Amino acid sequence: MTEPEITVVVPTRDRPGYLEVTLASLARQETRTPHEILVVDDGAGGAGAAVAARHGVRYTGHGVPRSLNAARNTGVREARAPVIAFVDDDVLVPSHWLSALARGVRDHPEAEAFGGPIHARFEGGAPRSCGREDPPITVLDLGAADRETDTVWGANFAVRRSAIERVGSFDERIVRPHGDEEEWVERLRVAGGRVVYLAGAGLEHRRTAADARLVPLALAAYARGRAARASDRRRGRAPELGGELRVLAGCGWHTLRRACPQGIVMGAHAAGRVVETLRPLPARVGDSP
Repeated sequence: MTEPEITVVVPTRDRPGYLEVTLASLARQETRTPHEILVVDDGAGGAGAAVAARHGVRYTGHGVPRSLNAARNTGVREARAPVIAFVDDDVLVPSHWLSALARGVRDHPEAEAFGGPIHARFEGGAPRSCGREDPPITVLDLGAADRETDTVWGANFAVRRSAIERVGSFDERIVRPHGDEEEWVERLRVAGGRVVYLAGAGLEHRRTAADARLVPLALAAYARGRAARASDRRRGRAPELGGELRVLAGCGWHTLRRACPQGIVMGAHAAGRVVETLRPLPARVGDSP
């Protein structure tokens, strides 16, 4: 068999419905680039095993929940290619994505890490917005041209294996889903590494109709808010409590003044940050469960 040039690693945990769509979209890639797909299951029940088997892709599982970064590190160890691309288990990958990624890796030999556009996809529609808010899920759009950047997100993220060998693996002490890939990118850049945004290698970040309703979005935003505050605290960038409270109050004012349902999602994120601010510092620096 031809050795792969790119290994696509899909970390997952207990979301077989989302994983099914992601793997189906990866199977429709129109590319001549030799590649492999590897599912890394960070759940306790191995829910992704049957999905991976149906799609004929490689699978490995932790057996117990560890962390997203632990899944990434497992993917790196198991990957056979010199370039490892990570996509989340809740994305829809267009058929040109892998070709665009491979072309970007060739066109930018000086770069050690890559990211691409991430667009929101709400199936069944999202709560009404007044247009002043960012989408309530992770997105990224740095323009229509390739460019060097310090901002890429793990939902659409690729690295050269040589870069990981040079600066080290992903930090598995970060157990909450925020700042996990960012910490590694910061280490890479401190070590002189370059990160390139590949404008043509975009994908869609999905929410099903059930998950695009107001309550699920608000609960997810609350969890992200707590994780974001913990990430800021870990890096010494956390605002004072007063600043967090002002943001929370502003979200409430926005919601009422604009009659904007998505203001509730923003407020949930701010509330999560406030709750995490009030949590005592852990004995060990870093995120704790």
